[in-house]
Formats: sequence, C-alpha cells, structure tokens
Amino acid sequence: MSHIARVFIEQPLRLDHPVVLPEGQSKYLLRVMRLTDGALVRVFNGQDGEWACSLSVDRKVAVLTPTKNLRPQENGPELTLLFAPVKKARTDFIVEKATELGVSDIRPILTDYTQSQRVRTDRMRLLAIEAAEQTERMDLPDIQEALSLPRALAEWDKTIPLIFCDEGGRSAPLADFANQLTGKTAGILIGPEGGFSPKERDMLHALDFVIPITLGPRILRAETAVVSALTLWQSLFGDWQKAPYLPEAE
Repeated sequence: MSHIARVFIEQPLRLDHPVVLPEGQSKYLLRVMRLTDGALVRVFNGQDGEWACSLSVDRKVAVLTPTKNLRPQENGPELTLLFAPVKKARTDFIVEKATELGVSDIRPILTDYTQSQRVRTDRMRLLAIEAAEQTERMDLPDIQEALSLPRALAEWDKTIPLIFCDEGGRSAPLADFANQLTGKTAGILIGPEGGFSPKERDMLHALDFVIPITLGPRILRAETAVVSALTLWQSLFGDWQKAPYLPEAE
C-alpha cells in the first residue's frame, strides 16, 4: 500500500461510514491522482487512527468509505517550536520541516528584529497537512497565532523548559541539560535573521524556565537553526528510537 494516496480529513472515521470530501480534496484525488471508483485511499484525521478507504465518485465528488483500520492513533512528543517568521519561502520550509520532525505546536513569534510581520497561519496549516500526509505522521501540529516575544514568554507554562538557541552567548550544548529535559515536555525558541536584540537576550537569560544552548561555533540561518535544534532534541529526548511505519505493499 506504499504508493496509495494518503490524505488528511477533518471528519470522523468509522467503519463503513462514508465521508464526503470537500471540493479541493475531491479535485486532488479525481483530477490530480486520477483515481476512479473502487480505488483505495489511506486516510487519517489526527484522532481515529489511519484507515483504508474505498473511493466512490458521485458527480465529481469523492466519497471515501472506511473499510479497515490500518493502525491506531499515535501522537508524537509534546514539543513546541517558537520561531520568528522570516522570508516566505524560508518560513514555509520551517513549517514543513518542523512537521516532519514531529513538533506538536508551532508558534510564530514577533521579535525586535523580525523582518516579516505578516503571518499566514492558514497557509502554515496547509503546509503542515501536506508534510504530515507525505511522512506517515498520524497527527498535525497545532498552528498557533503569532504573539510578541514578551507576551509569549508571559503566557508560557513556567513548568515547561524553554530551550533558547542563543547565537550570541557562551551557552552549553543541549546534551549538557539531559537531567533537566529527559522525559519532559519542552519548547524550542529560534530567533530571526540577525538574532535576538540585546534587550531580548537579557530578558531570556533572566527567566528561570529558559535554558540557553549553543548550536555550535557557526552562526546558522534561522531555518538551519530550526532543523538543527529539532534534530538534536529528537535524537536526545524525542521519539527517534521508534522504527518508521512501513505500509504493506499493495
């Protein structure tokens, strides 16, 4: 079943309960994928596991009927990414890779040096859906509305460690904080192009729940820093010890 189309839907999934797809998804399956009556489609909604569904076509509308539960619902680790939006293509890249790397929440943050103040959370959600469909992910990250850095810090749950990727300090590597992070929910904070302002860095260093870390001797671009930090966290504290899901061959 590895090459069978896989789609995310909003509706509940129940055995033999048909689901009528909206226009956009119907066009994708019928016109782009060129599927016809009787085709198999893998479907998930982030709540009811993944299902094999039989496709039927009703006047150019795709209808999916769940026929078999392929695997139960499984969600990834509770990891929030807070990042300052950058240029459009790079922000798209960040959302896509954060979804692939298992982030549970994505929060855009507006900082002193943030260049892009316009944040399209609707676009981010579409990118996250596409990335989840393609990477066998069973859930979607929660795309949250943008907040200023001070407000985001004020609203942060102080019992959850917030990993601050500090490009301008003399912080320790992430692995040095294993005793504070193992088995815990966490957040990762990445700054904009140009980094955080001195005032912001002072504010972050003054907070007990913030853990400043280094990502090495080189100054990374924002999107590189996101991938690097998420990879480090997943390899040390996340779910990378689990084997990937490999669908059965058709």
